[in-house]
Amino acid sequence: MKKIEAVIRPEKLDSVHLALAESGYPGITIIEAEGHGRQRGSLRQWRGEQYKIDFLPKIKIEIICKDQDLKKLLQVLQDAAFTGEVGDGKIFVYDVAEVVRIRTQERGEAALV
Repeated sequence: MKKIEAVIRPEKLDSVHLALAESGYPGITIIEAEGHGRQRGSLRQWRGEQYKIDFLPKIKIEIICKDQDLKKLLQVLQDAAFTGEVGDGKIFVYDVAEVVRIRTQERGEAALV
């Protein structure tokens, strides 16, 4: 099993959510976050004054999937979150040792679906 963490632009959440639903993947977790990458925030102007925003709003999506679904889900996330601009985000993949469904006490891949 794998854990996918994708950090994306907030305005791409709807398209990512729709794309994941269309791909047939049922479960995701969404976390509102702030941060920056290489761009180090952005300069904005308000009433003639410039100010710097160090941390930009981001959305973190977490998905636990079967190994055989990983490649497909990565492609779905990349396609749906892409704008071609700086700040599109990153995707991280981790190994998952165990999953337990609390209600039924199922373990492993049976607890995913």
